[in-house]
Amino acid sequence: MFDIGFQELIVIFVIALLVFGPKKLPELARTLGKGMAELKRAFTDAKLEIDREVRLEQEESEKKGSLAADPAGGEQAEKPAGEQTVEDGKKA
Repeated sequence: MFDIGFQELIVIFVIALLVFGPKKLPELARTLGKGMAELKRAFTDAKLEIDREVRLEQEESEKKGSLAADPAGGEQAEKPAGEQTVEDGKKA
């Protein structure tokens, strides 16, 4: 994610140790870890929601496309018994 090497991490840790002190550093790290986990979870949930909405939208557009090509919706209407059909010229 970030292009940070081992030496940069040590420098950041030493600066944080000097700024916050050894007593508050574990609490700060815990809070930072929880915040990062919550942020990651929120991004994952948002991504899943967007993917689901896109998939639903694609399915709806495919249905509309297939209905436009076949106005009957791909289903044959039932013919009442005794009516003459055009296709075969016989009574059903």
